[in-house]
Amino acid sequence: MKIQESAENYLETILILKQRNGAVRSIDIANELDFSKPSVSVAMKNLRENGYIHMDADGYITLTEKGREIAEMIYERHTLISSWLVTLGVEKKTAIEDACRIEHVISAESFEAIKSHVQTQK
Repeated sequence: MKIQESAENYLETILILKQRNGAVRSIDIANELDFSKPSVSVAMKNLRENGYIHMDADGYITLTEKGREIAEMIYERHTLISSWLVTLGVEKKTAIEDACRIEHVISAESFEAIKSHVQTQK
């Protein structure tokens, strides 16, 4: 289930905006990511065609089961890795930026090992 990093970022953003605002449209994503509306429209078309999102007639976007699974996985990685880095003494802004890069390339095995370690440290 490997998709491009940009697609993972869009799915994660849709999940976050849905939790924050209750509804998501392309303009919300463009504003959140500071991307152009045409760029977001192209990305949404690709995500829809690949079965990651649904878009209704009014332009509201929802994640499909497949899209939600990826978004939740990326979001979990991001939140856990960024908090772990902060715990290790990394400045919060740097930790968030680094987590955003790491979340896309870390293997499931390595992430689970970090997750297990973090949970035993609590």
